[in-house]
Amino acid sequence: MAQKPTIAKGTRDFSDREVAKRNFIIDTIKKSFLLYGYQPIETPSFEKSETLMGKYGDEGDRLIFKILNSGDYLKKVNDEILSEKNSSKLTPFISEKALRYDLTVPFARYVVQHQNDLVFPFKRYQIQPVWRADRPQKGRFREFYQCDADVVGSQSLWLEVELVQLYDDVFTNLNLKGVTIKINNRKILSGIAQVIGAEDKLIDFTIALDKLDKIGKEGVCKEMLQRGISSEAIEKIEPLFEASGTSSEKIILLKNLLKDSEEGLKGVEELEFIISSVENMGLQSANLEVAITLARGLNYYTGAIFEVTAPKGVEMGSIGGGGRYDNLTSIFGLKNMSGVGISFGLDRIYLVMEQLNIFPETIVQNTKALFINFGTTEALYALQTIKKLRQAGVISELYPDAVKMGKQMSYANKRDIEFTVLTGKTEVKNKTFTVKNMKTGAQQTLDFEELKKTLQ
Repeated sequence: MAQKPTIAKGTRDFSDREVAKRNFIIDTIKKSFLLYGYQPIETPSFEKSETLMGKYGDEGDRLIFKILNSGDYLKKVNDEILSEKNSSKLTPFISEKALRYDLTVPFARYVVQHQNDLVFPFKRYQIQPVWRADRPQKGRFREFYQCDADVVGSQSLWLEVELVQLYDDVFTNLNLKGVTIKINNRKILSGIAQVIGAEDKLIDFTIALDKLDKIGKEGVCKEMLQRGISSEAIEKIEPLFEASGTSSEKIILLKNLLKDSEEGLKGVEELEFIISSVENMGLQSANLEVAITLARGLNYYTGAIFEVTAPKGVEMGSIGGGGRYDNLTSIFGLKNMSGVGISFGLDRIYLVMEQLNIFPETIVQNTKALFINFGTTEALYALQTIKKLRQAGVISELYPDAVKMGKQMSYANKRDIEFTVLTGKTEVKNKTFTVKNMKTGAQQTLDFEELKKTLQ
């Protein structure tokens, strides 16, 4: 007996109902993207390895899915490298392409490649799958969708203010109220590293700090020590781990801590501008919170950084994130092209909405009427009617085989179809339709206009 097929770990199949719910989220996000002036683009599912590698830090690079070269992929490898069995040395010879890790780096490549055709500032949105060789767990998959909105070609902080508003709009329209938009600034983190004497360990510092929610204060301190950050330096930042209060109180704390760091104070100034501007405009349903220890592990962020968390009581990782990047396009040869963007985590948003049971009840558009098949003549009469019903916007279909009526009725029940329509010889002769409500059992004979009105 053949073994039952399965899918790769970290991937999923989606039923018709799941796809309908996912499409509801995507359509809601798209509507807001377009309302804010963002236009859609798409990039290939895989890029040249050189485009992706080195852009996400060591941890990110390890999570990139590499694609073996087609044909004899070992032909370019000499015996010496092959005998070493060193994967890092071997990989460049056998893999020249990789699945995209996110949408931001491919977008930067797109901007540089098509810079002469674009009008700056350039606003784009992109909704496509990405892949990461991560350990699968709840809310974390190896294949998942990102929904990104980015602007490149301006350093204006009004863009950050607008992106906070965009987050708020989308989650309000999804009826996902009470999310928290956390905000920090990479310049603040650089300033902290500077004042504690760990400037040369900035990447190690931010990687460890970014894990605070996962491993706690003790875990972060332990990892920082392992990464070569002194206990004296860690002691200086201990007040940050316990920081609480209003955004204004946290900003005062940061100003005192960073009084000797020009870069750090610049970050505080930017953060204060965004916070005050958003407060003046107001938010519909989201909360905006200064998160002093928010780091986000991607190396390309240079200014404001965002992370969105689900409403209280829902256990889920971040459902969105983003930030300002001033140097991303420079890695592809285009300098002085600042950008800022945010991303929505479609899969996690779906799980949160399922847990809160807030999907609209009418989200799945099921077939309204199933026409029972009595034979060739009757089926033709049914299909002629179905064509007119479809033109009127009624989802209807014909059972394809002229089998026993009980089997056809059972099919309608299993698919939760509300009405069945009988078109036997009598109905064909009288140009009528016998309609049965599958929930109540009520049955009536109607002409076409009455049928259409009943089904609409």
